[in-house]
Amino acid sequence: MSTHPETTRPTAQEIEGWYSAAACSVEEFAALVETRTDPADYPWADDVIQNVLIYGRRIQSALVNEESRRAIQTELAQALLTGPGIVVFRQAFDPSVVDRGTKAFEALIAAQKAAGVQSGDHFAKPGANDRVWGALDKLAVSDPAVFADYYDNDVLALISTAWLGPEYQVTSQINVVNPGGQAQVAHRDYHLGFMSAEQSARFPAHVHQLTAALTLQGAVAHCDMPVETGPTLYLPHSQKYGPGYLAFHQPDFTSYFESHYVQLPLVKGDAAFFNPALFHGAGTNRTADVRRMANLLQISSAFGRAMEAVDRTAVSRALFQVLAARLAAGASEASINNVIAASAEGYAFPTNLDRDPPVDGLAPQTQAELVWQALSEGWSLAAFGKALGEHAHRRKSEV
Repeated sequence: MSTHPETTRPTAQEIEGWYSAAACSVEEFAALVETRTDPADYPWADDVIQNVLIYGRRIQSALVNEESRRAIQTELAQALLTGPGIVVFRQAFDPSVVDRGTKAFEALIAAQKAAGVQSGDHFAKPGANDRVWGALDKLAVSDPAVFADYYDNDVLALISTAWLGPEYQVTSQINVVNPGGQAQVAHRDYHLGFMSAEQSARFPAHVHQLTAALTLQGAVAHCDMPVETGPTLYLPHSQKYGPGYLAFHQPDFTSYFESHYVQLPLVKGDAAFFNPALFHGAGTNRTADVRRMANLLQISSAFGRAMEAVDRTAVSRALFQVLAARLAAGASEASINNVIAASAEGYAFPTNLDRDPPVDGLAPQTQAELVWQALSEGWSLAAFGKALGEHAHRRKSEV
């Protein structure tokens, strides 16, 4: 049952153009997700299991032909946008190459532990699982031959181009869920999925609709993953619910997810790719001896960048005393923040999550938040400059 039982409830867009958390409706959500994935709509798929599209055998010989390749990509894009929102490719990665990757990642994890590094986790206590943040460049530097063999992968190129177009950017995070590792709460992913409901509500509805087109989520199985190891829980078709970035924070939506999710077992080399707006969460590892390893791939659109390079650290340092004087003279917080928004980096990502872990949520402190903190607390220019430099350093890759 919905926790919003009022008889006259506003629509999900309570104020035209903006989603409202109070207007989210489990009933409207259920009407979308309780949809059957029709195999007839996806002729290139081998199967539909628990409403999830399975690809493999049918596309193997067709990918060498440009016309059929484009047809497959059109089908995949529609599957992610208006279909179930998730596709699985059987044996997308050669298991022998995956084994070599596993060995390289395990060496990185061992090196972290030897150095006393306890990587944080977005959804688990530090140390509960094993994480390798920034695994893409770490693998390339530590074992370039394995990197080249691993990412020489046509399935990854196929689905990435189908959803994002060319010139996409790949990042990678290794997640090892150890025996007893607990399930995640259902959520959506980056970008708005890493914000609180209050933060997400500040973005207009069309941004909620567009943000998912900026990112593709993927996971490569580095071991066999029967259900008892806790492979990811998914709710097919849930990406189609417009205010879902607000809704997933609400208990009634969490309860609905827990009653209706699907969970597909995977074998080593399988890969799942999904729309980041899909409700999902890792499952509980109920085994006593399986360390469930997955390479979590996050592929981003080429378009998520500004036209010009700006040294916002230098700009923020240059403006600090001017803004401090204006604040002391009685300028409003809104006035100061207008200038900060135009000058400082207002977004937490990209960053180095080893050195710049999340603070009180899913994202670390932004440069803009640091500027306001320094101004509001009356820091000296020297103290601000030192903190600004440390902040910039934390965000850089250590490779």
